[in-house]
Amino acid sequence: MKLRNSAFIIFLILLIDQYSKVFVKTNFVLGEQVKVFGWFKFLFIENEGMAWGTVIPGEYGKLFLTVFRIIAVFAIGYWLWDATQKEKSKYLIVAICLIFAGALGNIIDSVIYGVMFDDSRNHLSTFFPKNNYGTWFHGKVVDMFYFPFIEDYRMPNWLPFIGGKEVTFFNAIFNVADFSISTGVGILIFFNKKAFAHNPKPKHVTYSSVLDHEED
Repeated sequence: MKLRNSAFIIFLILLIDQYSKVFVKTNFVLGEQVKVFGWFKFLFIENEGMAWGTVIPGEYGKLFLTVFRIIAVFAIGYWLWDATQKEKSKYLIVAICLIFAGALGNIIDSVIYGVMFDDSRNHLSTFFPKNNYGTWFHGKVVDMFYFPFIEDYRMPNWLPFIGGKEVTFFNAIFNVADFSISTGVGILIFFNKKAFAHNPKPKHVTYSSVLDHEED
């Protein structure tokens, strides 16, 4: 797969990711929930940390996470460039594209959303307001997809530790970027042999080399 094809995949994912985030940010108030159908819902939350809401405490915790993401994206970008130059498996290149696009999508939130939007609490957010909610590199990641397959299920009383408690199965709330990263990692796990198959770069046959072979 050529690098321009990889760039197209990354651009398409980023476009969908950022459009969905801006749409939710400007049409939902924080915590607002809309049922699409069955167990599929839109629930607008903002994630201040990494995956699953992980945060690093302290004044510079958020800045550290953002810088870490940026360094990781540069490393993944180099991995993608190297894989395309060496004509690695399409499974591997597509997986790297998905991971790269997802990581970059969440970095955009962390870097610019703090100065791009105002607070979403109790009112719809607006573009480039006078009173933005944060600063550069201190933005919050927008999440919205919610798939609670079984919601508020009461566990049987006889179960140890969790008996009688209400639980929700698959209560993660995520965005397009998160889904892209998870899909890329999934490809690397489930198609490991195909992704990392040895694929030596084919030698280019020239007219002169053919003549030399015939003379021998």
